[in-house]
Amino acid sequence: MTENNELIRLSAAALAEKLAAREVTAVEVTQAHLDRIAAVDGKVHAFLHVNTDEALAVAAEVDAIRAAGGAAAEELHALAGVPIAVKDLIVTIGQPTTAGSKILEGWHSPYDATVVERLRAAKMPILGKTNLDEFAMGSSTEHSAYGPTRNPWDLDRIPGGSGGGSAAAVAAFEAPLALGTDTGGSIRQPGAVTGTVGVKPTYGGVSRYGAIAMASSLDQIGPVSRTVLDSALLHQVIGGHDPRDSTSLPDPLEDLVAAARTGHVEGMKIGIIKELHGEGYQAGVENRFNESLELLKAAGAEIVEVSCPNFKYALGAYYLIMPSEASSNLAKFDGVRYGLRVLPEQGPMTIERVMGATRAAGFGDEVKRRIILGTYALSAGYYDAYYGSAQKVRTLIQRDFDAAFAQADVLISPTAPTTAFKLGEKLNDPLAMYLNDVATIPANMAGVPGLSLPGGLADEDGLPVGIQLLAPARQDARLYRVGAVLESLLEAQWGGPLLEKAPSLTAATADSSAAATALSHGGSH
Repeated sequence: MTENNELIRLSAAALAEKLAAREVTAVEVTQAHLDRIAAVDGKVHAFLHVNTDEALAVAAEVDAIRAAGGAAAEELHALAGVPIAVKDLIVTIGQPTTAGSKILEGWHSPYDATVVERLRAAKMPILGKTNLDEFAMGSSTEHSAYGPTRNPWDLDRIPGGSGGGSAAAVAAFEAPLALGTDTGGSIRQPGAVTGTVGVKPTYGGVSRYGAIAMASSLDQIGPVSRTVLDSALLHQVIGGHDPRDSTSLPDPLEDLVAAARTGHVEGMKIGIIKELHGEGYQAGVENRFNESLELLKAAGAEIVEVSCPNFKYALGAYYLIMPSEASSNLAKFDGVRYGLRVLPEQGPMTIERVMGATRAAGFGDEVKRRIILGTYALSAGYYDAYYGSAQKVRTLIQRDFDAAFAQADVLISPTAPTTAFKLGEKLNDPLAMYLNDVATIPANMAGVPGLSLPGGLADEDGLPVGIQLLAPARQDARLYRVGAVLESLLEAQWGGPLLEKAPSLTAATADSSAAATALSHGGSH
């Protein structure tokens, strides 16, 4: 293994320590990851754009500050020089933001999202923008207008969605950290099927300003990483109040890093959600879940069962609320103000006809499906029957959580009912695709934080299984405390990090492709 291969396999925390000790330069770390992207992303397709020049310039700036010493060097953020990838739903100056859609192909935002501003303030080199299901609508990253992302564990399988690009980039060692967005599980479910850590913070705990909205009451930006501590480090950078986001919580951010470093479960009550395991869950998923429970019990936690009877309605309610909000949010993509514009081939040139031609050409099938469903649910005569009823179910789900957290400090379930399925397997069956989010959706409906971490490999297929932890709103630190302990216990059982057991991408990507060549020079695909 070369030095560069060693660098890309280090955690963000380990990289930060080496950078602070000047054992390695930020340019070396960033270049190692850019080289990895050039070598493997032609097959994985985690990135839609690679930000080579800017990433290296930021890394060089960090190195210059450290070399000069003094107060400026002492004030550098702990993650300064640690590179990161950003989901292409989060706007960035200097890079295109497409939301995985043809309707925004080549569009450049005139401003940075708040989370991107905070990455820049921390001087973290941004490696590029990652692939996603169009406008975050999907569970497999097969609905991207620019082609699917593939799972580094098996290139014939999905990496989850909608944020499969961010999860695959981290799992393939193309980036130590990434940002995702989670509307119904789009950080946690990809984490589960790629063997990475994904966190959905408390709703309002991380600013959504600059994240292209799908469902405003559900969307949340969060960290993607390979360890619980790395997610805490990134969460600490991006979290906190933002006056530009009207839903941003005013609460001061807890010390999440300290929580991850001083994790414990002794004396804690951990609740198994009766409705989120058992029938309908793959046997290998259930086996790893049960093993995790035994490890927590042996570490001093009390395992209790809780019932959340209204969770069985969560999926149906979500798929009324989310498309309703999406149909409203996507109305701005009209072919008039920005993005794609398609003119009608004949007839009068009215705004309505330009909008119709543009949206027909610019939106994919899944986006059109959800816009139609959402518009119908909000229409006169149906609002109370569908959208109004779904919001009432949402209240019942929140009450279920309140009752469950009265009995347990943290709740636990499998993150997804199955391991990664094959590309194309569920593409023509939207309902089967939607069922992948059955365990993750309740957290978004209630605004509570959730964390998914690798739970091992399923017996049937040797693919990663995710374990999900849920905590009360504003108690994100509790997730990191328990997550760090469970991660440590599991890794002791496996003999090391789960991703070390992933099949090497080397043989699968030995051939040099035109896409990889373009990426190495900062191109897009």
